[in-house]
Amino acid sequence: MESMRDVNRVMKREIKKGSTPLQFEQLNFGDYSYNEISSHEKLVQVLSYLLRIGEYKSFAGKTIGNNVYMDIKWKKVVFKRTRLAYERNDIFATIKRLAKKYKLDFAGKLYLETVRCYFTISEEELKKCRYNYKRKDTYAFVLSNKYIMALYTHCLLARKAAAFENIELNSLSEEGISMVKLENVREVLFQALLLDDIKYKESKMYAELCIIYVLY
Repeated sequence: MESMRDVNRVMKREIKKGSTPLQFEQLNFGDYSYNEISSHEKLVQVLSYLLRIGEYKSFAGKTIGNNVYMDIKWKKVVFKRTRLAYERNDIFATIKRLAKKYKLDFAGKLYLETVRCYFTISEEELKKCRYNYKRKDTYAFVLSNKYIMALYTHCLLARKAAAFENIELNSLSEEGISMVKLENVREVLFQALLLDDIKYKESKMYAELCIIYVLY
């Protein structure tokens, strides 16, 4: 993996080329962070939602291409963006095969982790991104592929660092705290950064980093 110095250099270059200077600030856990996947049917539902396919295909709007998804190519984990439904369906099929390989035990051994990746941007730059869509004020960010992948790298490294940091986790159960610290995690089945659904809370914006863990 590239050093953060290299990643930040890439971001600076992409900003000069026109990417919106959205910056990673922090990653937060909460009482929303852990949900058990208790059956094969529930796993299919969760994957379909994350990939915006099947019953959730209507969620695949114009910004679907901003999402970053885990895939397997030549037996190696890769992370990529997709724009077309068939690409996301291919990822869905790949992850289902991986789940079969892991011989999943749905008795408390599979969890969806959702953490919030907060981003910052100056008021001046934010004003440039404001526009009206269907009579509602919203924001649109111009982000190159390299810039999005750099943001993803920041989120991923922050998640890994959280396993070794003394952060307040009062809202989590003992099992949840163990997952934050990655103590009982056997495999990562899937992960995605959902930049197509950036939310706003208390004047801050965040996207959800979603990871499906297979536990021991």
